[in-house]
Amino acid sequence: QVQLVESGGGLVQPGGSLRLSCAASGIAFSLYAMGWYRQATGKQREVVASISTGARTNYADPVKGRFTISRDNTKNTVYLQMNRLNAEDTAVYYCALYKGSYDGTGVMSWGQGTQVTVSS
Repeated sequence: QVQLVESGGGLVQPGGSLRLSCAASGIAFSLYAMGWYRQATGKQREVVASISTGARTNYADPVKGRFTISRDNTKNTVYLQMNRLNAEDTAVYYCALYKGSYDGTGVMSWGQGTQVTVSS
């Protein structure tokens, strides 16, 4: 059974940084692309970043240059380093496991989500 467990969310001031982690179990982690999505209150869930099995990354325009997605296949973990955070980044962040080696294969499973709040 696939399990995705996020951690690292919290309250941060504008301009600050956070690093999210998502530990996966129950899968051959290195064979699957991973991603991060977010959902702000009253808005639809949107993709933030993805990383393929070959470590190719994609980013949504609002986070390009500020966020970095990475993966450690030895720890079955995907990370999202978030820098220069602003209020528009406030959302619940979800880890996503894709069905195949890249994000175009679609999401197979979601984590439970972790709240990120950017506020002074």
